[in-house]
Amino acid sequence: MIKNQKDFFAGLMFMAFGAFFCLYAIKSYPIGTAAHMGPGYFPMLLGGFLFILGLLISLKGLLFKSSDPDHGKFGCFDWKNFLIILGSVTCFSILLRPAGLIPATAVMIFLSSFAGQKFHLLQTLILCAILCLVVWLVFVLGLGLTVPIWPAFIG
Repeated sequence: MIKNQKDFFAGLMFMAFGAFFCLYAIKSYPIGTAAHMGPGYFPMLLGGFLFILGLLISLKGLLFKSSDPDHGKFGCFDWKNFLIILGSVTCFSILLRPAGLIPATAVMIFLSSFAGQKFHLLQTLILCAILCLVVWLVFVLGLGLTVPIWPAFIG
């Protein structure tokens, strides 16, 4: 009998992702050894750890009740917020090349903020500014990705 549905199914999800990435790495890349790691070694290791973590979380869901008042049961699925988030990520992927990284990120953050309980324009604009700066620092300066930052007509 499942005592905590949220933990049990979250663990199954972790196990599925871990197994997929572990098996994909094993099948697609040379693994190598711990002394001479191949390109598939690290993804295989992370997939294995994710699988083990999922197994532990699922076992916890089977053995222990939740401390939540709803006893770890699922509620109704919030389709509205799901579609808002999915739509914002889709807009990001569509806008990335023509509009650039910074505008696409700002649009994604702005649209996804409508999934919250309340919409606050000032907080959303501040969050957009901070996250656009972080995205630029990490992906453009830190990792050196060659994506357009602004639309081509801006330069």
